[in-house]
Amino acid sequence: MLSIIRLPTSLQRSLNAAAGGLLHAPGGIRIDFARPRAEPALVPPDSVSWRIFKNPISLFVGGVAGVILELAEPSVRTGVWEHSSFRNDPMRRLQRTGLAAMVTVYGARSIAEPMIAGISRMHAKVAGKTPAGLAYCANDAQLLAWVHATASFGFAHAYSLYVDDLGGAAFDAFYREGAPVARLYGAPEVPASRAEFLGLFDGMRGRLESSPILFEFLQIMRDTPAFPGPLQWMQSMLVRAAVDMIPDWIRDRMGLTSRYGLRVGERSIVKLAGSLADRIILSESPAAQSCLRLGLPITYLYK
Repeated sequence: MLSIIRLPTSLQRSLNAAAGGLLHAPGGIRIDFARPRAEPALVPPDSVSWRIFKNPISLFVGGVAGVILELAEPSVRTGVWEHSSFRNDPMRRLQRTGLAAMVTVYGARSIAEPMIAGISRMHAKVAGKTPAGLAYCANDAQLLAWVHATASFGFAHAYSLYVDDLGGAAFDAFYREGAPVARLYGAPEVPASRAEFLGLFDGMRGRLESSPILFEFLQIMRDTPAFPGPLQWMQSMLVRAAVDMIPDWIRDRMGLTSRYGLRVGERSIVKLAGSLADRIILSESPAAQSCLRLGLPITYLYK
């Protein structure tokens, strides 16, 4: 079992409250991950996914990295920027996206499946043309496959780089676990191994491009408070950690020079934060509440 860190009561209470509230935008839906009792999730608790998604540091870094890669594809970029509230209410948008990810991994099937169906219906209404005149629709299977691939890459690689080295077998297992979920979202063919994901990235060389929108997104992520007050000092550094893990050729294509990546000594700080976060049980988090729903000890994911 991992050496669990026990924090002072006041700090633990503050982090638990943040874990319980961060994913819920004011006026938005609230999900009880502890209900219905004993109902399984789309992904089993002994999966690599449950292990990865419990860590708030790597989730933030991986999520930012995934969006950077999404915004490199012009159709996805236009759809995200023109049909979402990201520019006007970034925190609310982040909360909705984070909640959807948590429900997909940890939520009971009776909650996760209708949520995914609702998102798919919303995608069907998102269509238009890129500035270059290319028609797109958000429920296009190829675009959905790219979104799934970039998110998977971000979460898995952030955990492996900044928390605990996954190794090839765990990477492949993580990608396999995500394939059935991707089909529910409307992406029937997604890579199911690390090698296939790298092949997909390589096949996108002719489509990825830079845009001022990317740099606007990075500024939003640096400026919009996403962590409790005592931890906000590290947010800009975590955004740089996300840039740092983007493949070199994509960084070059996007114009993400070294000044956007980690500074000297920061990698060690991010790894320390990721490692510590992996040993702190947040009792109100989706991971902990879902363990309780299935009758598992709250320490289950810390073995």
